[in-house]
Amino acid sequence: MIHVSIVVPVYNVQQYLDKCLHSLVNQTLKEIEIIVVNDGSTDQSQKIIDRYKHYDNIKAYSKVNGGLSDARNYGMQFAVGEYIGFVDSDDYVELDMYENMYLKAKEEDSDIVECNLRHTYLDAENIEIGKEIYDKKEMLMVGRSVVWNKIYKREWLMNTNVTFPVDLIYEDVEFFIKLIPYISVYSYVHPAYIHYVQRNTSLNNSSTLKTLDILKILTNIKNYYIENDYYDDYKEALEFFFARILLCSSFFRMSKIGNAKDRRMALQLSWRLLIEHFPDWRTNKTLQASMSRQAVFMKTVNNMTYPLYSVVFPLIFSANKNIRSMFNK
Repeated sequence: MIHVSIVVPVYNVQQYLDKCLHSLVNQTLKEIEIIVVNDGSTDQSQKIIDRYKHYDNIKAYSKVNGGLSDARNYGMQFAVGEYIGFVDSDDYVELDMYENMYLKAKEEDSDIVECNLRHTYLDAENIEIGKEIYDKKEMLMVGRSVVWNKIYKREWLMNTNVTFPVDLIYEDVEFFIKLIPYISVYSYVHPAYIHYVQRNTSLNNSSTLKTLDILKILTNIKNYYIENDYYDDYKEALEFFFARILLCSSFFRMSKIGNAKDRRMALQLSWRLLIEHFPDWRTNKTLQASMSRQAVFMKTVNNMTYPLYSVVFPLIFSANKNIRSMFNK
């Protein structure tokens, strides 16, 4: 029996792929399968994949380039494990990651198991320890949405019919938030097993009008909750979530757009979306009760201050790392 299926989408990552695959084929958990999906790479990635084909637990597939989400969705259909996980091919994992996460999953009959993570730089590393959240509304508002520090019960996941949105970045956000209403048991292991490799060429380190994808992601999420009769129960949590994303992390990313005209347009559209979907967001009970740095800032935002912040904060962000860290979460 396969305990864990690991889907690895690959696109032009020849510099990182060997380390990623090496960390997977040497897992202490032997009952795993590694589903490698070459998503139309044009570099030497396929040659690296070929070197690993002699491992019995490697399943290698190739497809026309469709993006990260498309490659994950494609790989999921071949998974047969009790649990399924995702690893980006420029990251790598500790060798006992899946054994310990699987043991926790079996111990608690978990739908999802989450671990902590390491931000791995060329010459440094820092560990991110997340809060253990069990309330689903709190999970929606401030939970970690990344998919690669988790394993998911495969049968449960397939029954939700939730997949990754194709041709959009911030795909993990939509995937995770859509899953929340279905969760019965959410578990945590403390160690930081995943190495989230920081590289300047990744999508998360560049800002263009592609950052506007978050507006589509948020709209998709709200529509999903409405269509599946979850909206009334989660409305307040969704309202806080929209405000936090649009006024903090996305505000920071859009403020990094180099072209001033594009930057103004993106920030205006972001503000418009928040007002359109949640016009009374400032009275949100969670926001009013919170004294976090993000919440304190959010409470200062209104129709008068937002245009001012849209001019001033791009300048501040470029100079002040402490301010950037507050927003970029």
